[in-house]
Amino acid sequence: MSDRVLVTGGAGYIGSHACKALKAAGFTPVTYDSLVTGWQEAVKFGPFEQGDLMDRARLDEVLARHRPVAVMHFAALSQVGEAMREPGKYWRGNVAASLTLIEATLAVGIKDFVFSSTCATYGDHDGVVLDENTPQNPLNAYGASKRAIEDMLKDFGASDGLRSVVFRYFNVAGADPEGEVGEFHQPETHLIPLILDAVDGKRGALTIFGTDYPTPDGTCIRDYVHVMDLVDAHVLGLKRLKEGKVGAGIEVFCLGTGNGFSVREVINESRHVTNRPVPITEGARREGDAVKLVSGSEKAVAVLGWEPHRSTMAQMVTDAWRWHQNGGYAR
Repeated sequence: MSDRVLVTGGAGYIGSHACKALKAAGFTPVTYDSLVTGWQEAVKFGPFEQGDLMDRARLDEVLARHRPVAVMHFAALSQVGEAMREPGKYWRGNVAASLTLIEATLAVGIKDFVFSSTCATYGDHDGVVLDENTPQNPLNAYGASKRAIEDMLKDFGASDGLRSVVFRYFNVAGADPEGEVGEFHQPETHLIPLILDAVDGKRGALTIFGTDYPTPDGTCIRDYVHVMDLVDAHVLGLKRLKEGKVGAGIEVFCLGTGNGFSVREVINESRHVTNRPVPITEGARREGDAVKLVSGSEKAVAVLGWEPHRSTMAQMVTDAWRWHQNGGYAR
């Protein structure tokens, strides 16, 4: 039997793609998900266990039965606007839940942990390429909660020998090219699926928030990574842990293109891929939106051998459009 890996949030967008990548790499992913935002239909590559991360008894039961060799932790609340309005929800749902998971993990002797963090831990470093050494100064409870979890992983590395690989990244896009899983949120907040919904008549015109930024086309710029490239990095991080190349504590990798795409560039590529018009309206800037946020990946390329070869906007939109036309998941 292949080694099992507990994947929290494995019924979600990134987690389901990670499960597919893990299976392809010879592991058996065990999805642990509450299905509050995940989809049971996305669990196709290994066993499914429904549960909440705050339920220590349920976690203990699942860990004892499956005996995974590592944990890959994606489950999290991740809406910045909500985090601004309800910070307590994020400190409980992200930090307290992760603490429960880490303690349960260590209680059964698991020492290898892959954590899906975020470049939101850096806060506002407008216009610079972020790397692993950029100072962290999160602006909201989402970024702060993820930084706190990174700190917990460091502390448990010192106290218990926990070995963790941490990935920080911005926008994830695209879908499984084979169409088995994809991106489907309710409500949807990500730019590319919002564009495709507008193209398809499933919502009204897309609003561009701010057209007067100091960028070539006046719209803000963000980094995008193809979801399959992203989960490839997570599998490479897991293999690095299993090969004994990570000491106690955390090893951090940023994942990005270092360039980024403007909102209008994403819209134009979507128009080209779908061969349909994109209905848009122009609105005012949103408070707190930076002009340009991009992340480098030199360390991941050099240390992990990561190759983000799918992370062109054309490929990300093409794969997302193929999935979009499949209709997503039903509930």
